[in-house]
Amino acid sequence: MTFHHHIGIQTADLDNCLAWYVDYFVARKTWTLDTFSELTRSRLPGITRLTEVVVEDTRFHLFEQTGQDDRLPGGNTVQFQHTCLATESPERLKAWRSRWVELYDSGRYHFARPDQPSEIVIDADGIQSFYTFDVNGLEFEFTYVPDGS
Repeated sequence: MTFHHHIGIQTADLDNCLAWYVDYFVARKTWTLDTFSELTRSRLPGITRLTEVVVEDTRFHLFEQTGQDDRLPGGNTVQFQHTCLATESPERLKAWRSRWVELYDSGRYHFARPDQPSEIVIDADGIQSFYTFDVNGLEFEFTYVPDGS
């Protein structure tokens, strides 16, 4: 059974978000919508644009929504806590972390949180990972699992 199709990312600034996702993930923009069904408008009041970007077999649906609450994700609310993306090697894991720092330091993007990525940690099973936030303050975990499972 396969469930993977896309990850939806809500943003107040699609241009900033899109530029960061394209640069960070080396993603390609595949399509944009600015007209929505009644169902979409009822689920996502204030939606103005939706753009899909694709990197390898992962799709991100970035959608701009007006009238958002200014509170950052996190805290003690019911929500998806983070999204975990696996990489093929410890070197690639280090590269993802370095790339984040490079883009942050470039000053080209507005970040909702100033938090830097965590250090890469290795657990007792040899699994390596670090945590970081996208430009919207959404948390990602990047991980390397030695046996690939």
